[in-house]
Amino acid sequence: MSWLDKVRASLPFVKKREAPDNLWTKCPACSEMLFTAEYEANLSVCPRCEHHGRIGADVRIGQLLDPGFEVLPAPKVREDPLKFRDSKRYAERIKAARAGNPATRPMGDALTNAAGAIEGRRVVLGVQDFSFMGGSMGMAVGAAFVAGAEHAIKQRCAYIVVTAAGGARMQEGILSLMQMPKTTVAVRRLAAAGLPYIVVLTDPTTGGVTASYAMLGDVHIAEPGALIGFAGQRVIQDTIREKLPEGFQRAEYLHAHGMVDMVVSRSELRDRLATLLDYLVPARAA
Repeated sequence: MSWLDKVRASLPFVKKREAPDNLWTKCPACSEMLFTAEYEANLSVCPRCEHHGRIGADVRIGQLLDPGFEVLPAPKVREDPLKFRDSKRYAERIKAARAGNPATRPMGDALTNAAGAIEGRRVVLGVQDFSFMGGSMGMAVGAAFVAGAEHAIKQRCAYIVVTAAGGARMQEGILSLMQMPKTTVAVRRLAAAGLPYIVVLTDPTTGGVTASYAMLGDVHIAEPGALIGFAGQRVIQDTIREKLPEGFQRAEYLHAHGMVDMVVSRSELRDRLATLLDYLVPARAA
């Protein structure tokens, strides 16, 4: 035994201090290592490169609504209507998505509605959670969207939807595509009632969601750098056989070409929504 081992043996044993696994967060854009607590305090936006990280429905609702909001119950729909199975059963995928979701409450599906206020202006807020099966749109999402719109009509207030989705849910086949006209009708009902429908496009918003309610708003706001489109860039290039402009499916490009009304940083989003509500909500509904 060396002298160093003898010294170590004579000292009282002290356990190595263990650090929590989530102490650090790596920015996916610039690879900067960030303290998770500071990153979350900055609304999950990288302080170095301003990359807007993806956040869950509960976090988003808490950021936008005043304290005292109410999460609305999710409508009941038939699960696994086609008895679909690929490498595993669709019912098992839904169960795994619910069990693995980091939400602080039981989550029925990818779209959550909450009734509350933004700086005192009453709203119904719907938020898609990309961590739940890629935020994909199935019967549950369609039913939740319609329920949110109907609640807004009943309360005579605006309906705001924050989108984050990979498109329609393939495990529900044609039934998932039927949610596109279904949600479109709900948007028309809001318009007929004279109530605003505002869409906040976050990363990513693609596929059938983009082809329906994500692009039907009275006002479209996008977070910086958000991927917004229908098909992927490679699919489009292979189809039209032309090279596409750099960043053509990013929020800034779409804003420059009139597809998005404004690009707003997450730290300013709540105030901007409050300002829009002052302009758009009829005095009788305020």
